[in-house]
Amino acid sequence: MLSVLNSINPWLVGVGLNTILLGIVAIIPKKLLTPAGIFHAWLLGVIIWGTLGWTGYLVVVFYFIVGSGVTRIGMAEKEAAGIAEKRSGARGSENVWGSALVAALCAVGVLFLPEWKFLLCLGYVASFSTKLSDTTASEVGKAYGKRTFLITTLQPVARGTEGAVSLEGTLAGIVGSVAISLVAWGVNLIDILGIVFCVVAAFIATNLESVIGATLQSKYTWLSNEVVNIFNTLIGAISATIMALIWQSIFV
Repeated sequence: MLSVLNSINPWLVGVGLNTILLGIVAIIPKKLLTPAGIFHAWLLGVIIWGTLGWTGYLVVVFYFIVGSGVTRIGMAEKEAAGIAEKRSGARGSENVWGSALVAALCAVGVLFLPEWKFLLCLGYVASFSTKLSDTTASEVGKAYGKRTFLITTLQPVARGTEGAVSLEGTLAGIVGSVAISLVAWGVNLIDILGIVFCVVAAFIATNLESVIGATLQSKYTWLSNEVVNIFNTLIGAISATIMALIWQSIFV
């Protein structure tokens, strides 16, 4: 099946496949995306398949499925506490690009800078590893965090507070970043060391995002959750590529 798909223009495959899959998403009872979110997810999917093929596409699909799933963990309790994601977790266009803009730029970069494919693919995976770590840590922490602390002061704060962290959420975030990195390694988007780079980068970026949330987000109206997510994934992608470059300079 994959060999047949690979023999067809990848952009046409992306258009057809995303039309079918997102058409299904649009009609299922549990709304995972808003109408605008469906269109923008379709556009993202076409870009990813057209540039990275099924291997890159599998990573973004894994992120979407797992990220949507963890968002719904303890949804009733989070909604009652007023800390649940808006629209019961249904993603809009702003969520799509807040999560995946950096990854999409890395994927497009492969077309124009094929000699940098290894690092661009690493940045691609690291950005999604970071976002899944952030989403998992946040949602699990809000649902099951027994004690939450403000990352800048370590003072106890209520669950759902911007910049709050918990042991349960932190561990869940690490598991999320490991899982998606293993998927990327399994389809040869990254090598075994890339798993380490992505997981470490995700940990760094997720904690820096909490610092941004605790110190800056309330001060600037333009610093929305989606903008913070772009910075978060960018930090993750850059951190992983810097680690890879340092490793290459020392050991290769």
